[in-house]
Amino acid sequence: MHKKVLNIFTFAVVFILFGISVYCIFEGTSVSASTKTSIVKDEDKTVFIDIKGAVNNPGVYEVSSNSRIIDVIKEAGDLTEEADTSIINLSKKVEDEMYIIVYTKEEMNSYKEKLVPKKTIVKEIEKKIVCPDEDNDACLNNSTSNITGKININTATKEELESLPSIGEAKANNIIEYREKNKFESIEDIKKVNGIGDSLYEKIKDNIEI
Repeated sequence: MHKKVLNIFTFAVVFILFGISVYCIFEGTSVSASTKTSIVKDEDKTVFIDIKGAVNNPGVYEVSSNSRIIDVIKEAGDLTEEADTSIINLSKKVEDEMYIIVYTKEEMNSYKEKLVPKKTIVKEIEKKIVCPDEDNDACLNNSTSNITGKININTATKEELESLPSIGEAKANNIIEYREKNKFESIEDIKKVNGIGDSLYEKIKDNIEI
């Protein structure tokens, strides 16, 4: 009798354990599937971009969040013959509610003339050019300059830093290396960079900002 009861008890325990195992496997699969679905949804996220100016079909477009400005331009029927993309960052990744203006050659020439009324070397003009519209999210130098032509030492490229008085390749690299670890809180912080002392700071202080 005791042996029969023991067998029944053993069978019940095994059955219960089997049921628990099946449940855990099923739940694990469900969680994995749910996570995978969530990841796919994130990857397939779309954003809305407003593009105007020298494109064949200006308007609002829904594109993948992984798209670049050049992709939005193609969606808008590509550039017109009058388009000038010299200050447009075609490789910039899009963001929701981004506002893009593609200028014409005539608009850019007119803008350059306003910035530099007298005849000047083209390269010197280009250094001073910023986006004509502050709300245009596609411009190359929106994040590094303003209308004063100053260089933002927190975001400027190596080439832009080298355009500063007495700043060569080595010092530009030192600035970039420093800001990767310590963000500049004031323009005077640049004196903390190796190779930049008080005398050099006096030469560049009117040309930099944060």
